[in-house]
Amino acid sequence: MLKRGVARLPWNVLSSRMPWDIALIFLVLGVVVPWRGRKRLKQLLAKPRVEPAERLSLYWSTIAFQWIAAAVVAWRSWAHGLTRQQLGLVMPGRILLFAVTVCGAVVIVTLQWFNLRRMGRSTSPLRGPLQALAARILPQSSTELVPFLALALTAGLCEEFLYRGFAMAVIGRAALPTGVVVLLSSVLFGLAHLYQGRAGFVSTLLLGLLFGFSRSALGSLLPVIVWHVGVDAVAGIAGPRYLLTNNKVMASNEA
Repeated sequence: MLKRGVARLPWNVLSSRMPWDIALIFLVLGVVVPWRGRKRLKQLLAKPRVEPAERLSLYWSTIAFQWIAAAVVAWRSWAHGLTRQQLGLVMPGRILLFAVTVCGAVVIVTLQWFNLRRMGRSTSPLRGPLQALAARILPQSSTELVPFLALALTAGLCEEFLYRGFAMAVIGRAALPTGVVVLLSSVLFGLAHLYQGRAGFVSTLLLGLLFGFSRSALGSLLPVIVWHVGVDAVAGIAGPRYLLTNNKVMASNEA
């Protein structure tokens, strides 16, 4: 599937003829996005607490940034001849595709929910940094949850297009094995979430591998978009419940 979805262009990511705008996009994905995320999180962690207005500002600004980035990449992709099929914007074998999408979503969402519950009960030293992160970026009221879910939808659509659509199509032009293409795109995806620390990078990298091989096998972004939205939505719903509420109860019991 991946080989059929590779653009027939006179350049690739290993070629000196790669257009400057494509090179710039990879620079932004691999350097600017990770740097921006780490910088913003460092600022949030330096504060004793983050106010609701600050979280809302974070959600809306991230939504705007991702849609602008996706729009620019779509513009340059089509300008260089990348087609809908090459970008995974198709739905071949719709019945099978929808079945895989729904079944995969149920499994992934369930695993994400139980994983958050497990981390909420954990006494591992890693729980502290995770909790500090959750307290600053996860929604803590229904007012914050709605825009967070809008962010989850945005991330599913935009990030999958950027990393599993554009990046895999362009990297694949170098005639690399499918596994290498998926790995490189997943590394970029993991770097974008480096603000979550090394554990966050590794877990996101692994998720990227699952999504990348699925996109390659199915020839469509639809399943991974739905799965991505599900993972982020559960983080916003179950994360505060297990990572923050449990901690408040424990603190009150100790008092």
